[in-house]
Amino acid sequence: MVDWFSLAVWSLVGTWALVVGTILLMYWQTRENQRLNSANAVMNLRERFDSSRMRAARRHLADRLLRQAHQDIASVEVVTFFELVGTLTHRKVLDDDLVWEAFGTWIEAYYWALRHPLDLIAQLRTNLADPLVYHEFEWLHDRIVALDGENLGGVVPRSPNEEENMRSFLRREVALESI
Repeated sequence: MVDWFSLAVWSLVGTWALVVGTILLMYWQTRENQRLNSANAVMNLRERFDSSRMRAARRHLADRLLRQAHQDIASVEVVTFFELVGTLTHRKVLDDDLVWEAFGTWIEAYYWALRHPLDLIAQLRTNLADPLVYHEFEWLHDRIVALDGENLGGVVPRSPNEEENMRSFLRREVALESI
């Protein structure tokens, strides 16, 4: 004789197992799609960062920062680019480890150069009476520094020649050629 109650219980358990399994599979697929979309977006941003137009903007900004010709900084394209990357990373659209790998050096160097010897970001915030000017770029810089520490096993020691290292970086940016 068939035990209808046991059959119903096992059908119910099987159905719930199928539902939970489907939900877990959908969650996994969603996470994988997010990772793939983030990787594609970072690669597209990297292509944009290496475009002729952006290289020209990087050369312009690096040259003005090196010469401390702050009043001649006409293009804010580089900083705006990093503001966008910061916004997308802060909102978890972009994976922060991928951003660290793709742009970490540039983020740290340009942020440092915009803050030393004259704090141009603070000056711009004061002039515009807007404390949020480039706040996502600032957040991104702080996140990149934290990732440096995480990936290097602790706090990243700052070089005693940090200023010279950053100036050397800017000189390399000034020497960029168009593609």
